[in-house]
Amino acid sequence: MGIIVHALSWLCLLGGSFFVLAGGIGMMRLPDVYTRSHAAGMTDTLGAGLILIGLMIQGGFTLITVKLVLILMFIIFTSPTSTHALIHTAHASGIGPELAENSDEENTESKT
Repeated sequence: MGIIVHALSWLCLLGGSFFVLAGGIGMMRLPDVYTRSHAAGMTDTLGAGLILIGLMIQGGFTLITVKLVLILMFIIFTSPTSTHALIHTAHASGIGPELAENSDEENTESKT
């Protein structure tokens, strides 16, 4: 039973690490605030959530697990809310998404 628990916790930890890494790469490579906020939201919610679940499995039924559950609940409620507030502010400020047609026109203009 102990091997299954450790394997499951490591699977969650590695999965969460993958999503955090993918979100960090997305934050660097994606073109505008809307797509970058999607990468940040996935990193915060899914990546950190899986890491916390892996740590809860490792911790067993202790006070540490209760604290990790509270941290997870805080992240689940605040991450989507803060991402929504960021996107709403960007939209209200008049920042539009970078469309594929715009980037294609810029690429052809810079080549000629």
